Amino acid sequence: MSIRFAVQNIDFELPEPQKVRQWVAEVVQRRGKHVGNLSYLFCDDEHILEVNRQFLDHDTYTDIITFDYVAADLISGDILISVDRVGENARTYGVPFEQELHRVVIHGVLHLLGQGDKSPDEAAEMRRQEAEALALWEQMFHEEHNA
Repeated sequence: MSIRFAVQNIDFELPEPQKVRQWVAEVVQRRGKHVGNLSYLFCDDEHILEVNRQFLDHDTYTDIITFDYVAADLISGDILISVDRVGENARTYGVPFEQELHRVVIHGVLHLLGQGDKSPDEAAEMRRQEAEALALWEQMFHEEHNA
């Protein structure tokens, strides 16, 4: 199992990376799958826009791009996250930055687990699964803050 985090050209540090690794692995395992190699790159809007143009032929900003290298039950991929978009989304939706960051982190994993979000029904199911994963985060780590 390898879950790696990197940062490109921005001032950002992932809060509690070991807990994020545990959480992501737990979400994957609860689906009966195994973590292969997951690489997260936290970047700015300009970098994710360039990747979007170069590899996906999209000329838009986005919060996340997921490259899927899944092989059978081994969940692997490269996940790029725009910290700029995460911050903007958090402000737009009135949620804490860290909560929105966790939502986006798990959104990529859910894609690798086969959940789409293109149709309204798929998007609704993606939101349900994100909420379930965020509740799991709270279950796994909230209690230790109250101990």
